[in-house]
Amino acid sequence: MFSIIEEFRKFIMRGSILDMAIGIVIGSSFTSIVNSFVQDILMPPIGLILSGIDFSNIFIVIKKGVENAGPYNSIEAAKSAGAVIISIGVFINAIISFFITALSIFIIIKVLNKMQDKIIKKNNDEKKEKICPYCCSSININAIKCPNCTSDIKTE
Repeated sequence: MFSIIEEFRKFIMRGSILDMAIGIVIGSSFTSIVNSFVQDILMPPIGLILSGIDFSNIFIVIKKGVENAGPYNSIEAAKSAGAVIISIGVFINAIISFFITALSIFIIIKVLNKMQDKIIKKNNDEKKEKICPYCCSSININAIKCPNCTSDIKTE
């Protein structure tokens, strides 16, 4: 029993598991930010431009409610009356949220890839020099004679 607990502890403490857990927490926070952006900032002006339509309140009644036959002014009113509805507006908001999230992730990955390319290029540039074994000065990696102390450099 103790070996299973120890093995589980090692599994949990692996770097990839911790990275994944952090990514999930940040992703869920990011999702709430994107949803708020879509519902509270983006959709109201779009609804205003389209004659005051509130996308989150667009729905189709499939079956009228038992308590109240309608018409229903909101999704909440239809649901509380027991109506069966298709929430088209909520679906539209979800699609817009998805595209904003996908675009944001694309931009973040693009920036990270550029940063990584710069780091790789910098590391490759640093390998263009070597140290002279006689005077310890920095010289070109292809040099066969040190320009500072004029010693012959052994090529490897």
